Amino acid sequence: MQENTMAWLFLLPSLIFLILFTLYPIIKTVYLSFFQSDLSTDRPIYVGLTNFKMMLEDEVFRKAFINNFWFAVGTIPTSVMLGMLLAILVNRKIKGTSLARTAFFYPVVIPMVSAAFIWLFFYTPEYGMINKLLHLLGIGDLNLLGNSSTVLIAIIVMVIWKEAGFFMIFYLAALQNIPKELLEASHIDGASKWMQFWKIVFPLLMPTTLFSVVIATTNAFKTIDQLVVMTQGGPNNASNLLLYYIYESTFRFMDYGKAATATVVVLVIMIVIAAIQFFGTDRKIHYS
Repeated sequence: MQENTMAWLFLLPSLIFLILFTLYPIIKTVYLSFFQSDLSTDRPIYVGLTNFKMMLEDEVFRKAFINNFWFAVGTIPTSVMLGMLLAILVNRKIKGTSLARTAFFYPVVIPMVSAAFIWLFFYTPEYGMINKLLHLLGIGDLNLLGNSSTVLIAIIVMVIWKEAGFFMIFYLAALQNIPKELLEASHIDGASKWMQFWKIVFPLLMPTTLFSVVIATTNAFKTIDQLVVMTQGGPNNASNLLLYYIYESTFRFMDYGKAATATVVVLVIMIVIAAIQFFGTDRKIHYS
């Protein structure tokens, strides 16, 4: 009994922060989603599911939802797979490996706003680095951030560059924990490098892959910093994502009921995706 009491006392500070900064905001947001709360009302007015109906009819929300879907499709598998490939590349004991690890990980430590300004310089028409290279090749200017068909791809490329090194660290740690006896035994049995990777290394990396995919999915639905700096959701909402939609609804239009409703939708999406990943994929992973 005394041990249980001490354990709960040690957990109490964390529980307080969890309740104040996680559980309470979630409950408050769900509650506010059933109310009209904007500049036209002195106090919140209960409207039931009207906010959800209006949001589904909102073309900007639908556009942000579709953009976020393609943004997730473009960033999650590519960032995770690239992180795995980089980890395999720098896991070798060759000269320059430490320098390569530092170079690949360096984008991770750069603040997102700073990274956005760096890539804004790359993408800027006329004097941006990409257009300078295109001029050398005799190709005209490309306004990647000003074109509706290319802006989302440009943002995806920047995010992949930013996240791949982060996942590389986890894969590198997982690779170094793989027993070398397994690889040596398979080599003696005549297994090729590809067979070693596919039959031994890749299955043992699956727990890390699951973790990385969950983190990448979370990141895909909380992207906002680079949008504020680089595009502000434009042109014509072509780069508008769900979190930026919530940000605009809250701080630009002061429509707190609408913002809360969109937040609830994002929260439900994240819970569903996490449940599918854990309860669907986790059964196929062996941790032993």
